[in-house]
Amino acid sequence: MRKELVKAKYSRIVSEIKPGKVFFPILLLLILQASNIFANTSIVRLKYRGGGDWYNDRSIIPNLAIEINRRTAVEINTKEVVFSFSDEDIFRYPFVFMTGHGNILFTEDEIGRIREYLMNGGFIYADDDYGMDESFRREIKRVFPREDLVEIPFDHAIYHSFYNLIELPKIHKHYGGPPKGLGIFHKGRMVVFYTYDTNISDGWADPEVHNDPPEKREEAFKMGVNIVLFALTH
Repeated sequence: MRKELVKAKYSRIVSEIKPGKVFFPILLLLILQASNIFANTSIVRLKYRGGGDWYNDRSIIPNLAIEINRRTAVEINTKEVVFSFSDEDIFRYPFVFMTGHGNILFTEDEIGRIREYLMNGGFIYADDDYGMDESFRREIKRVFPREDLVEIPFDHAIYHSFYNLIELPKIHKHYGGPPKGLGIFHKGRMVVFYTYDTNISDGWADPEVHNDPPEKREEAFKMGVNIVLFALTH
């Protein structure tokens, strides 16, 4: 997997590209451009069975990619790529995103392939868009029966990979509680990040979709940038 080949070499480089710096060192830009490692990296939207609307808010991945490209030296493909875990090509991509409102169901074969993907350098970010919590927890338990989703403290690197954030944004109120970021670890590496009662990805949608105020959308984009850069470098 491409991520395994590059994460050790480039995690230090990407971590040095912090917001607020007036200029980026010319040598750093030349290294990133010449290496072509992060060029045309794509965010995969996961297609799943079960009846949930895995496809909702089709503008969110292109918009997040545009913001990553604008804010960082990492280049993300702005066209959405869609795969299920039945597709062999999904193993070419280090980052998989999933969302929806309803039921999620994986076949036994997909469960094994998800486990293989995550144990070999892949990363899944799941954002509950209200209604997928129960089925997501059930299915991810099938992937790692001995592991639990644990709450991620705010001193974890995912909150500081580009922007230094001290809390999760709460873009939309669904369940009424505080927003939560939860993860699953394999051999010390977080392989799954799950946001609950936050709906971060709604904040990436075109402004007219949810009519979120600019400050809420900015909070969502900052967390999205952090999540993707963390996944590419850890």
